[in-house]
Amino acid sequence: MSDSDYLDELKWQPEATAKLKNIPFFVRGKARQRIEQLAREADRDVVTVDLVEQARVEFGQ
Repeated sequence: MSDSDYLDELKWQPEATAKLKNIPFFVRGKARQRIEQLAREADRDVVTVDLVEQARVEFGQ
């Protein structure tokens, strides 16, 4: 995957954004990057609650 693939901003479902806001601010940026990476790996252009949950499980939280 090229760097240009990461320049396209993904859309977030409102529910997914709400879940992201529940993540502590000091790790929220890193979590957002990982969630968006998961979305791109799954060829999705919208971040869903399921992706946020998948990342949560991956992070062990």
